[in-house]
Amino acid sequence: MVVTALVVGALASAAAAHADPVFVVKGRGWGHGIGMGQYGAQGFAQQGWGHERILLHYYPGTRLGSAEPRQVRVLLAESAKRVEISSPRPFRIVDGAGRTATLPARKLALGPGLVVKLRGKDVRLRAPVRFEGGAAPVALDGKPYRGALVVRAGGGSLTVVNHVTLERYLNGVVPYEMPNHWHPEALKAQAVVARSYALATLAPKQHWDLYDDQRSQVYGGVAAETPATNRAVGATAGRVLFHGGRIATTFYHSTSGGRTANVTDVWPRAEPVPYLRAVDDPHDRRSPHHTWGPVRLTGAQLAARLGAPALARAADLTVTRNASDRVAQVRVRTPQGTRAVDPTEFRRALELRSTWFQVGVLDLRAPGTKAERGEPVELRGIARNLEAPVIQRRDGGTWRQVARVRPGADGAFTVSVRAGDGGVFRVAAERIAGPEVRVEVAAARKPAGYRALDAAALARLLPE
Repeated sequence: MVVTALVVGALASAAAAHADPVFVVKGRGWGHGIGMGQYGAQGFAQQGWGHERILLHYYPGTRLGSAEPRQVRVLLAESAKRVEISSPRPFRIVDGAGRTATLPARKLALGPGLVVKLRGKDVRLRAPVRFEGGAAPVALDGKPYRGALVVRAGGGSLTVVNHVTLERYLNGVVPYEMPNHWHPEALKAQAVVARSYALATLAPKQHWDLYDDQRSQVYGGVAAETPATNRAVGATAGRVLFHGGRIATTFYHSTSGGRTANVTDVWPRAEPVPYLRAVDDPHDRRSPHHTWGPVRLTGAQLAARLGAPALARAADLTVTRNASDRVAQVRVRTPQGTRAVDPTEFRRALELRSTWFQVGVLDLRAPGTKAERGEPVELRGIARNLEAPVIQRRDGGTWRQVARVRPGADGAFTVSVRAGDGGVFRVAAERIAGPEVRVEVAAARKPAGYRALDAAALARLLPE
């Protein structure tokens, strides 16, 4: 467990005695980090691993088996005021009263009243209304889907659900979840985990089982399908992962950062699951998201993102890590009290790619009094979780290094620089500029024993 405390000082304008500190966020990976890392799977496949071996690495203790064929119901639209159903070939309507009709190729505009024009007459259909494709798929708002589209009305709006076989559903999922040009064994691994995840997360008590977005898996219907991903789905038809006699909930993500995460480290309220535990992910380095950042934020910007105005005035921000090296908790302490921030909320507020991150800080204070011209002056500050910090001085339009910083264990430092004629200084590290402060220089002292003379006094002292 690692704890990092970041001290935020009072705000002031740039180049003041104490300016707004700068926070620097860096991290690893993209996604929650649980289960299969897709870039890592691609790397294993390129090293010659088959999809079975890849799956058993990421989900230790599971076994491959077969599931029965079935349909799934995918929510495509909710709370819609109006939708368009169409097909380029004849298609069929079946409403809730059992009435059927076969329509020629056309577009139907539907509102909450479910009124359509059939044989020249307005007909009010009874929900649910099922639209079934024939020689061509039916489309929702121009986007085609295999199977049937089922429309329900209620509360002045519409929901549209795609009833489709599981394998056809996967044809529209795999290419949206993994690039279709990737290695065939990686695509097969993706097909198995997508199939397993779908079956493990069905919602039979609702009008739909799955969402068409990140709440389940991204599903694009016919438009998403590609030959390579269709082959991967077909080659693994019906294959799923089992654990303890049940289909495994196979969470997956883009990039682990080099090691996947324990499910309870990411979601502390989740039940411990033996196969959702951290494993090494050595090929993850192939991902462009293996490491990311830096993200630079001033104290005021950080406060605004977190909705904590007091943070911009004076506070401590503490980051605690868990066994998976992800952030377990962020705590913000202000004069008004301490506030805990969930790391997932912190990630969302700062638009970070994962909860595997660290927060550095650059802060600088100038002396409280004016310096003597040409004499050394002490600058105090914080440079934490950043490499090779230095003090720079602005020389015209150029910043020049004038001192190296050697922070203590808590990041605090004191450094001596020459005041010169005064000027603007800053602390910087890893090409990140910290706050600027101005060092004021006192006027030159008059030599002892001398006094100022006006012109008349000077004339009296000078010989004629």
